[in-house]
Amino acid sequence: MRCLIAIPVYNEALHLPCVLAAVAPYGLDVLVIDDGSTDETPALLAEHSAARVIHHPENRGYGQSLIDAFQYGDRHGYDWVITMDCDEQHEPAQLPEFIAAVVGDDVDLVSGSRYLREFADDDPPPPERRHINQLLTEMLSRTLGLKLTDSFCGYKAHRVAAMTRLALDEPGYAFPLQFWPRFARAGLRMREIPVRRIYRDKGRTFGGTLDDPAARLQHYLEVFVRELRPVAATRMATTTCDFCGCQTRC
Repeated sequence: MRCLIAIPVYNEALHLPCVLAAVAPYGLDVLVIDDGSTDETPALLAEHSAARVIHHPENRGYGQSLIDAFQYGDRHGYDWVITMDCDEQHEPAQLPEFIAAVVGDDVDLVSGSRYLREFADDDPPPPERRHINQLLTEMLSRTLGLKLTDSFCGYKAHRVAAMTRLALDEPGYAFPLQFWPRFARAGLRMREIPVRRIYRDKGRTFGGTLDDPAARLQHYLEVFVRELRPVAATRMATTTCDFCGCQTRC
């Protein structure tokens, strides 16, 4: 079983050296997807010869970075891609837990959850982020028949062969709203494992209009409703949506 750690980065010069140093002891191949960084990130990556690097000439989005990681994993014969963020929210010390969860070969995705159980030193989440996450996680779970407690955690182990079946193309932060419907529609199997809730940089932003929580939620809902159309009718009923009030299958 070959595992690749994939780390999307955008202007992460502050955290990148610490993250790369922390994952190194686990002996796994590392891929960094530099999504058009304009800070010192490219220079730092040039000094870190152990990491494989994909450079985007301009910022293409978080979702596109994940898609590129899956495609890289497929081209280079990896069985699993473990994705981690580069802001020190995801602890490399939990990598063995993800690896242990995939060894049984009975799931296609091991998804980290910051809400599956509480850790004594968990950080409180930013209220608007927690609200949007909870709202959409409940909606995804009810609509798609998935047992989710955290639909937005980026700490995941993905079976590469399963990811190639999903034809993912959502490039931005709304990626989970495409990923989960296609994951459910493909009949793939998942398991959540608890991860610590860490917020090192509470001033971190999404950028542009997505910094407005209402605009961000609206964008997420638009992507989700678009993805619902191909989903088998047997998994849904047409009602007035409790979440957005529309007459649709959500």
